[in-house]
This record gives sequence, structure tokens and C-alpha cells, in this order.
Amino acid sequence: MPKVTANNVTMNYDRQGTGEPIILIPYLAADNACYAFQVPEYAKHFTCISLDLRGTGESEKTRGAYTTEGLSDDVAAFMDATGITKAHVAGVSLGGGVALWLAAKWPHKVQSLSLHSSWAKSDHFMKTVVASWQILAKAVGVHEMILQGIFPWCFTPELYAEKPDYIESLAAFVRSRPPQEVADFVQQSNAVLTHDVEAQLGQISAPTQITFGRHDQITSTRFAERLTSGIRGSELVIFEGCAHAALYENVAEFNQKTLAFLQRHTGAAVV
Repeated sequence: MPKVTANNVTMNYDRQGTGEPIILIPYLAADNACYAFQVPEYAKHFTCISLDLRGTGESEKTRGAYTTEGLSDDVAAFMDATGITKAHVAGVSLGGGVALWLAAKWPHKVQSLSLHSSWAKSDHFMKTVVASWQILAKAVGVHEMILQGIFPWCFTPELYAEKPDYIESLAAFVRSRPPQEVADFVQQSNAVLTHDVEAQLGQISAPTQITFGRHDQITSTRFAERLTSGIRGSELVIFEGCAHAALYENVAEFNQKTLAFLQRHTGAAVV
């Protein structure tokens, strides 16, 4: 996969498809492959550029504090380094937090904004859960922490009960990816703990789709009103029967509704 130096960090990325560019920003502890169920459909219409954020996948591991704003600086620099003047931008969970900062600080770079299971400011509940993941990662490593600590927050009890083979296939996928070092996970999850972009929401001018799973607890619909009221003209989609990871829990509906939004806002992105 190609690499580029941006904001003084070497970033790895995958590029597939043709058409206007869409930058896909991963969630916590994930690399570019986390959009494996979306890229085949998106790439029929868009140039899909899936990133490894610093500290994940094959991108450079750096010391020092990570913040969602700082990670958005990386993405903006990545766009400059690869000659992308404007793109659709999508992010899930942490990726959505990064995308929010990108759209607020560089509105001219963002053609449309897709925020999935995201939030504007971390509250005490979220901080408590993420802190528990840090403790578990230090005890058993990042891969096992994802499977034992994060997975139960991502999927409904019904999915676990009715489709255990599917859950195991997702677990095998996680195990197949480059493992994140514990120190890098702690740095990246600290960015979740300190995330606060509330005061910047009014700077976002891109058409925005905001989605939540009805049964999500970690980034539940308690965060919806602040995002929809803060981002002018944004639209809200709720995936019924899903928790935190609608992109895996109901792939067909997630792809259909997110792709329809993207296609409505084509016309000005440049690669």
C-alpha cells in the first residue's frame, strides 16, 4: 500500500475505485481495512481512500499526546500531500470525531461529511467505559481487549445470540490485522477521553449525515441533538436493531443509506 509523509508522520493508506474522493477515517484501534464491507460498494461510485491514522496499522507510531484535533491535522496534511483539494469525508466513532474537527477547521476541504456513531464532547459515561478498555488492554493486549472489551459494546445481544458464527468471523478479521501496541492504543484512546469539538460545530458548512444505532450505548442517541442542532442542515438517520457498529450489523442498510447521501452531494470534490 502507498505511504505519504504528512504533518511530520508517515501515513499508510489504501486507494480503490474511481470518481470523486471519499476519505474514510477509522475508528479506535482500527486500520484502513475496517471499511472492508463498505469499500466494494462505495468504490463503484467514488475513489475510496482509507487511512491508517498515526499509531495504527502501517502508519508511523509517534510519542506525545494524541487529540482528535491533532489527528484531523494529520488528515488535512495528508490531503495536501496527495493533492486532494476537496473530498467527501466519513468517519465511524473516533473517526467521526476526527472528521468533525477536519470539517470545522478546513471547511473548504470537505464536500460532504458522514458521521457514524459519533459525538461532539465526551461525557463521564464514555470516559468511564474507555478507561476500562485501557486497563484491559494493558492486561491482555489490544487484540484481546477489542474482542473481550469493545465488541460487546458494538453489537446487540441478539446478534451475539443469533449469529455467533458471524461474530467469530469478525473476531478472526480483527486478529488478522496488524496489532496495535498498547502504548499507541492508550495514546489514541486518550484522544477519545479529551474529545471536545462542541464550540466548533457552527463552523461546519458541508452537507452532513449523522447516524446512530438505536441500541448503541457508548455513543447513544443522547449525543444526537447536540450534533444536529450544532451543524446547520444536517440530517439524522437511526439504524433500528443496531448498536454501535451498524456498518457491520446491517451492512446492506448501512451501505444503501450512506451511499444515497453521498451520491446526493457529488459535484465538487477534486482528486
